[in-house]
Amino acid sequence: MRSLSRTAVVANIVLGTLLLLCISLTAQDKIVWSDQEKPIVEQIRGLRKLDDNVRARTTRDLALQIRQLPSVPNKLRLAGALANLSTEGDFGRDTLQEVTTTLADALRELLPAAKQGELNPLYVELASLVRYEHMRATSDDPQFTQAMTSLEDADAVREKADFALSNLQGKTWHLRELRGKTVLVNFWATWCPPCRKEMPDLQALYDRYKDQGFVVLAISNEEAAKVAPFIAERNITYPVLLDPGGKAAQLFQVDGIPKSFVYDRNGKLAAQSIDMRTRSQFLDMLKQAGLQ
Repeated sequence: MRSLSRTAVVANIVLGTLLLLCISLTAQDKIVWSDQEKPIVEQIRGLRKLDDNVRARTTRDLALQIRQLPSVPNKLRLAGALANLSTEGDFGRDTLQEVTTTLADALRELLPAAKQGELNPLYVELASLVRYEHMRATSDDPQFTQAMTSLEDADAVREKADFALSNLQGKTWHLRELRGKTVLVNFWATWCPPCRKEMPDLQALYDRYKDQGFVVLAISNEEAAKVAPFIAERNITYPVLLDPGGKAAQLFQVDGIPKSFVYDRNGKLAAQSIDMRTRSQFLDMLKQAGLQ
């Protein structure tokens, strides 16, 4: 299992984010949806437009509907796409558990094969829900075990990760020189709607805890000319770092954004997110790092 290269693991994780293409492609897409599947496809397409409370109920209902579909490949596509969207915030642990159960059941029914030297991204999705969202799911497929191992290996790399990046004012921030502080590393971009949605909560937490040794390092691989006005318009005061070429993102094996990592005062990786977080979810991550 550990012989699988880190590049191959990351490539497969990235493929997981492409599951949404199954939903968002135009009518020219080769996927043929049944009459039973089409309403589910349309609802998944519209999830991001819903109020969070409505989105939570709709997500739960969709998970149950997908579970009742016949055991055909489209069932896996829909289960994976729903799981991919269900970590964009906090829609309730019961809802996320239903989504996780639906994905696990679909994988168990359909047993997708792996290509030589690769992991099926749906098993990575399921393993991520178990490891990072603490959902309940089991699988006898070796791919699930391999996916869990790959996530453990990636976290071991992140535990030792270091970088020295400059902020918009030209100051260099060196991650490992911040021992003694609680550090939240956040990967984001100006074009990313979930990134924009979580930024006010990050700012509020920074304002609340910065005098207690809390540091936010928000990293973008975009140009300063694009980032600077965006940050100024939103009155963001925590450090925003530039990552030309995305080298820090590669080091952290970032497969999609937003993604956050929290280090405690001893430099230990205490918590991380799969996706966008709400203020309460960020608070839970900070508590895991000992910040109350």
